[in-house]
Amino acid sequence: MTELERVLSGDSAAAPPSHILEGLSQEIVHRVPQNAPHSIYEELWHITFWQQITLDWIGGMETPYPASARDGFPTVLDAEREYWEQLCARFLAGNAQASSAARDQSRLEKPVRCPSRPGHAVRVMTVREQLESLGAHNAYHFGRIVLMRQLLGAWPPRSGGYTW
Repeated sequence: MTELERVLSGDSAAAPPSHILEGLSQEIVHRVPQNAPHSIYEELWHITFWQQITLDWIGGMETPYPASARDGFPTVLDAEREYWEQLCARFLAGNAQASSAARDQSRLEKPVRCPSRPGHAVRVMTVREQLESLGAHNAYHFGRIVLMRQLLGAWPPRSGGYTW
C-alpha cells in the first residue's frame, strides 16, 4: 500500500476512517456538541460530497464547484433520506475508489481540470495532486469527527484509535 493510499484510507498519521466511523448510533451522529458548527453526520456528509467531486474530476467529469460553502453540507432533507449506515457505506465505497486511483501509478501524473469557485479560473492539477488535496481535506474533517466523538464520550472506537 502506498503512502497516498494510507493517507486516504489506511493507518497513516491517524486512525483509519473505517475505525473513526465505527460504533456510532443514529442518535449520536446527529448531536452537535456545544459550540461546534456541525454534527458528526454533517462532517461525514461533507467529506463524502467532496470525495465524490474529486472522483468526478479525476474521472474527467467537470462537476461544478459549489456556489457557496453551505452547498457542501447536507440539508435537513438530505439527512432524513440517508441514514448513518448508508452514508458510511457511500463514503467507504468512494474511499475505496480513491484508494484504487492512488494505487494506479500510470495515471497519477495525468492532468485533470478542476473547476474553481464561481468567478475563478479552472485549475489544472494532476490526479496525484487532487488525491493529495482530498487526503488533506479528509484528515482535517476526520480530526473534527474524532474531537466530537471525544466530546460526546464516544472515543476510542472498538477497533482502536489514538488517544493522545
